[in-house]
Amino acid sequence: MPLDGLTLGLIARELDAKLAGGRIDRIIQPERDELILTVRNGGANHMLLLSASAGCARAHLTNIKKSSPLEPFNLCMLMRKHLTGGRIAQIRQAESDRILEIEIDHLDELGDPTKKVIVCEFMGKHSNLIFTGADGRIIDSARRVTEAISSVREVLPGLRYERPPAHGKIPFDCAEADALRCALEGKSGPLHKLISAAVSGMSTQTARELAFRACGNEDAHIEECDLNAACAAVADVLRAIPDSVAPAVLYGDDGRPVDAVAFPYLSRAHLRREEFPTISAAMDEFYRSRDRAERISQKSAAIHRTLKTNIERCERKLALQREALLGAERMEEYRVSGELLTANLHLAEKGMKSVSLPNYYDPELKETEIPLDVKLSPAQNAQRYFKLYQKARNARTLAAEQIEKTSAELAYLEGQMDNLGKCSGESELAELRAELEKYGYLRHTANRRQMKQLPPSQPMKFTAPSGATVLVGKNNLQNDKLTFSAEPDEIWLHAKDMPGSHVIIVGAGPDDETILYAARLAAAYSRGARSSNVPVDYTRRRFVRKPSGAKPGFVIYTNQKTLYVTPEDVRSED
Repeated sequence: MPLDGLTLGLIARELDAKLAGGRIDRIIQPERDELILTVRNGGANHMLLLSASAGCARAHLTNIKKSSPLEPFNLCMLMRKHLTGGRIAQIRQAESDRILEIEIDHLDELGDPTKKVIVCEFMGKHSNLIFTGADGRIIDSARRVTEAISSVREVLPGLRYERPPAHGKIPFDCAEADALRCALEGKSGPLHKLISAAVSGMSTQTARELAFRACGNEDAHIEECDLNAACAAVADVLRAIPDSVAPAVLYGDDGRPVDAVAFPYLSRAHLRREEFPTISAAMDEFYRSRDRAERISQKSAAIHRTLKTNIERCERKLALQREALLGAERMEEYRVSGELLTANLHLAEKGMKSVSLPNYYDPELKETEIPLDVKLSPAQNAQRYFKLYQKARNARTLAAEQIEKTSAELAYLEGQMDNLGKCSGESELAELRAELEKYGYLRHTANRRQMKQLPPSQPMKFTAPSGATVLVGKNNLQNDKLTFSAEPDEIWLHAKDMPGSHVIIVGAGPDDETILYAARLAAAYSRGARSSNVPVDYTRRRFVRKPSGAKPGFVIYTNQKTLYVTPEDVRSED
């Protein structure tokens, strides 16, 4: 949703009508940049979400319940102290800008009535939630801004709150045709860019919609339009928008949500729209998956870096070990040289640089040139070659063992990287992190603000065309639970020789179509997801076992058959 000043003004009007006069019963801060206020009004509880997340900054009512940290953030504790039991006096937009102010009446420590204000600045990466007192001074904020961060405006406890510098644009609610004409006259270029530069609270998407309604083309240049007619049309649309609110979520051809809008966008009429009774309901639906994905991405960044670093380390180590193995290939040459010298000591003398001896390992008994150390006797040179042979043989054995060990570690790390990409919830991410901590890839940190105990994660669930249920694991812990809780005769599937999910077809005796469907899912949730003709092994679960001491997710299996499939593009039902 283009959360510009225009849209925020509509949201402020909606929230004020719903929450003004309501009592604040509960405040939680699930994330450093997110607050949820539970407001009792009209005989019902309403959860007001305020987010200053860089990619999802917004304010709306929500039905999504979130867990609070075991130890609240300072901002949350201060708000609980000052605002619990207070009543929302007004929710308003500040100066047609992307600033929402929530004014709250409550009693201070002495029982006297006073006011506090929560200021929500929705400005991309500079978004913030600022808690101010009746005197206009900052009590605390989600993000503290020091002089080192911004020389224009500091946001710190004790300082007087100042709004961001004025931009000098025409307020969108005062954009009359004459004012627009004066601002655009003599300009050139795309009309939507000129509207965005002249009128406050205009996102690019909203400005493009205004250009479309004014000229019939969202990419129209001002030179192509009648300036007077275009300005009059834009002014009419801006006046009409507050009375034409029609919240909806727009969906692309793939069925995924593209945007949420507060009023009809004629320039996007080609997209399927699902209407909602309120702007909050539309925003809640749109951000339901997007916000979760962004939070997971933020929290998985450190894990991704750790896995990437260790994968690169293993790849370098493996290259060196393979190089050492190639160096040991001269082992047989050393042995033959030692034996030929031992059998022909009389033909070599101390001080010779080399000796040519008949090679009785060669069917034609061709002579071979053997380099000698001039400081050693023939017998000592023979012993030197035997020592080199022994050293090379030991190196080959050690290198082979190290290669096997490093290859196994690399496969494990690549599997974990694949699992990280499947994480769609906090539980899965926490389980993956715990496993990496257990094996020493991540340092265990006693986070005092950790979330309350998360429920165990659940595998993805799909329904095959035949109606059979197919379960797909998201991480190693899930894979183990899924595989070894399945019935012995149920079908187990896994992409062949590559990291991927364990897949179980629930119920015995599935038909060939169901097995093919499950094989495509196994390919889709493996490292071969972007490939075609991916090999997938399947067997009965009774033939799958876990070696003693093996890491989570690692199994061996027998009696398998292999299918070559193209990955299935299906969304799970969970």
